[in-house]
Amino acid sequence: MKAGFIIAAMVLCAAVFGLIKYYIEKMVDKRISAYQNDLLEKHCEEVENMYRQTRGWRHDYHNHIQTMKAHLTMGNLIELEQYLNELDTDLTTVDTVIKTGNVMMDAILNSKISLAKARGIRVEAKAVVPKELAISEVELSLIVGNLMDNAMEACMKMEDAEKRFIRVYIDILKGQLYIYVMNSVEETLKRSGKLYLSTKSGKEGYHGFGLMRIDKVVERYHGYLDRQDEEGVFATEVMLPL
Repeated sequence: MKAGFIIAAMVLCAAVFGLIKYYIEKMVDKRISAYQNDLLEKHCEEVENMYRQTRGWRHDYHNHIQTMKAHLTMGNLIELEQYLNELDTDLTTVDTVIKTGNVMMDAILNSKISLAKARGIRVEAKAVVPKELAISEVELSLIVGNLMDNAMEACMKMEDAEKRFIRVYIDILKGQLYIYVMNSVEETLKRSGKLYLSTKSGKEGYHGFGLMRIDKVVERYHGYLDRQDEEGVFATEVMLPL
């Protein structure tokens, strides 16, 4: 009798454990799927933004060529030289491309900054990244990419577009790679201890997957991570050993 009761209890426990495991896996799969869809949407938006820029550049380039050909046809060499000088000055003025010294970081930063500006967000950025890193370029791009995505999402929630801004500073500090991203925020951020809660609709919980991935990378490399919020701003500091 007692043996039968024990067996029944074990079977019941196994069934309950199986159900719990099943529902946890379903929840995780659902969150991973939502995260992947979110990444795909962001990637598509970045590609569309770059495509619009490329079309604009082609249009401007065509107009410049036509103007210079007209000056050349009419023999207006002085006017042509003056036009070339003005064009050179204009190109120097609009050249806001970030050159960090690391090709992968150049790609991710310029892509995110271009998208932020297209959304009407004011961006200030300075970045210096060594070519040789202890951390993989993919993981570094993951950190910076997620920080920029979160900053843009926070900015776009602000009703006053004039107050939207992102500041990025990346450099070598005390023998480590220092990453600092600050952005404007409007709403009061929810937190429990040191953990910030996701504010995305339908995704509330301790950290979004993007923040969790940042945390894991920093922990893997025994780095330093700090998030702070004050009235109107949110900032993240990351330090990684070189």
